[in-house]
Amino acid sequence: MIDFLKEAAHVKPTQNQLDWYGLEFYAFIHFGPNTFTDREWGDGTEDEAVFNPQKLDCDQWVEAIKSAGMKGMVLTAKHHDGFCLWPSAYTEHSVKNSPCKRDIVKEAAEACKRGGIRFGVYLSPWDRNSRYYGTDAYNDYFCNQLTELLTGYGDIFYVWFDNACGEGKNGKKQEYDFPRYFELIHKYQPRAVIFNDFGPDVRWCGNEAGQARHAEWAVVPSELCHYAAVQTGPGPMAGEGDLSWIYSTEKELGTMPNILYSRGLVFTPSEIDMSIRPGWFWHRQEEPHSLKRLFHTYLTSVGANACLNLNLPPNRDGLIDERDVARLKELGALIRQELGEAIPASVHKQEGHGRTQPVYTITLDQPRENINYVVLREDIARGQRVESFRILAEFDSGNQYPLYQGTCIGNKKICQLQDPFAGQNPLTDDSQPEIRRLKVQITAARDEVLMKEILVY
Repeated sequence: MIDFLKEAAHVKPTQNQLDWYGLEFYAFIHFGPNTFTDREWGDGTEDEAVFNPQKLDCDQWVEAIKSAGMKGMVLTAKHHDGFCLWPSAYTEHSVKNSPCKRDIVKEAAEACKRGGIRFGVYLSPWDRNSRYYGTDAYNDYFCNQLTELLTGYGDIFYVWFDNACGEGKNGKKQEYDFPRYFELIHKYQPRAVIFNDFGPDVRWCGNEAGQARHAEWAVVPSELCHYAAVQTGPGPMAGEGDLSWIYSTEKELGTMPNILYSRGLVFTPSEIDMSIRPGWFWHRQEEPHSLKRLFHTYLTSVGANACLNLNLPPNRDGLIDERDVARLKELGALIRQELGEAIPASVHKQEGHGRTQPVYTITLDQPRENINYVVLREDIARGQRVESFRILAEFDSGNQYPLYQGTCIGNKKICQLQDPFAGQNPLTDDSQPEIRRLKVQITAARDEVLMKEILVY
């Protein structure tokens, strides 16, 4: 078992995955006939004439995205209704037959380039309009459209697939040839990261409500992400059972009880995806979620070893709703206020408890009444290792006060010690001494702990 844990500790990301982690926060754009029909899922019979955004401005999208601190955009080039936001040569159900007649994929890609953010696409495998859906010819059709997107719009950082699979207009279901799709992406956009429920690069968190697990491991069983490269041998209990039941909605994915039963482990981190409002497409009656909810989601996604993909649905004019624009500006301002500038401090590592239980002493430049956050980062280029940790405040008297207990760390763990919406920290009052030092005690790890950064806010 010790040997297997060491193997697990050395499961590593690719450079593409490390680059994806570096983005942290990016936008989803759901836009199409559903915007005009007031639906969430179209059936593919929509008249192309319904799509008519007369004030379309992708630069306005990018400006709104950047105001929140997001570093990329993933455009829904085609949703389940099969309507293409580019003039695809392989279907008539596209912008080329709408009053708009504009290549929105091109305009979005160029706006991202001008704005200095990354551009990606979502191409729905489920196509309720295509006559080929449910036949062998459909995978050819899909690959032709995917090739158009991969070769005609510059650098793409992300290709996003879901696994939605319903009936097409012919009443048939489709067997998707994902390995073939991945091969095209690797050929034409080798730096692009691929999202899919089952890997290879990024997986679904299991919900669309912005809810992270208590422990969001990037190192998970290959039984879950079977498109990813296996980097270990089987766990010590692999012959005693199986993990065929495991799926993205499970609460325990990379924790010790299930990896011991795995045939081999992969590095496939999680994306938290949600919309800024209840629906994925724009609906006039909906309002954006509260600032408090969005900030909490940021802390428990970007700050929990994942990335956040926040959907911003353009309205019927082709603009991000002004209510959403205002909320994004508030969110960006709050993130900068709370996590913009670290408190000066020195960090000293003590090895007294061994390589898997080190203690990091953080000495502040001067005593503080309030500490709001501690941000921890492992050097995940060398593997994810920490199983659990605790944070303590230390006073001049030598007394210590527990502030936080956590599970895994990974790329980034934002430990919230004080809620900006809750008022005064119960730790500090007029009679409480100031905090002189903090201690981060690693209580369990799979191998030697390799921390990249510890910051205090």
